[in-house]
Amino acid sequence: MKILVTGGSGQLGREISKQMSSEHQLIIPTLEQLDIVNYTQVKAIFEQVKPAAVIHCAAYTNVDGAEGDHDGAFKVNVVGTQNLAAHCLQHYARMVYVSTDYVFDGQSSKDYREYDQTNPLNVYGKTKLLGEKMVQQLLGRHYIIRTAWLYGDGHNFVKTMLRLASERERLQVVNDQVGSPTFTQDLTTVIQNLIITDSYGTYHASCKGNCTWYDFAVKIFELTRKNIQVEPVSTDLFPRPAKRPSRSVLENYMLHMTIGDPMRQWEEALQDHLKQLGQ
Repeated sequence: MKILVTGGSGQLGREISKQMSSEHQLIIPTLEQLDIVNYTQVKAIFEQVKPAAVIHCAAYTNVDGAEGDHDGAFKVNVVGTQNLAAHCLQHYARMVYVSTDYVFDGQSSKDYREYDQTNPLNVYGKTKLLGEKMVQQLLGRHYIIRTAWLYGDGHNFVKTMLRLASERERLQVVNDQVGSPTFTQDLTTVIQNLIITDSYGTYHASCKGNCTWYDFAVKIFELTRKNIQVEPVSTDLFPRPAKRPSRSVLENYMLHMTIGDPMRQWEEALQDHLKQLGQ
């Protein structure tokens, strides 16, 4: 299948390139070649490439930055997504839209299923949710895939913890936000499995189980045998412009009910990632 991938330089885009290029013809333009906000550029690349599918990973992901740059986040996450969905419709291409657990407010004591009420707390979550609605309204042949706490080949929490471990003996990490760390390798497997089916709709795809950021850090240091003292602290100790949900755990309900859920326990996936890093 000929697939156009946006956001190819990000950690998910890199994993898609690594994992899917042997079975599919991937077209991965640079930001200079494709600015998704530019309607003319989007139109031109669709006419040139004629993709059978689009995997839309490009996003404005600076959660705190978006609070002071609403227009920037809206342009990329909503207008850019609208441009892609509209051209998918014209060219009869299916579309994967990668979304986020931040579409929820984190007030539920239960894991979120796909049909649960959304209520984003910050600009990033609001614009990603609007992007979802654009895809739903414009395109029947879509897969909206919400994921959480993503890490892989790029800048992420795992790399930050490993770097800080080489600089300090003691760290403070928040212990009152709960989520599911998700390895890009596992998420790419879901995308790969879904995109060849006609099981269109909204899916949750995060690694199984959940933890706090503190638990996540402790597990990283345990698996890498680093003797770092980690102190659990409240989110209030690190004021940030954007409010975060306190418990945004996703249940992969629709995967389980349709094509099957290949996502591993978060600890197992993390161990695999750290081995790949040579840790």
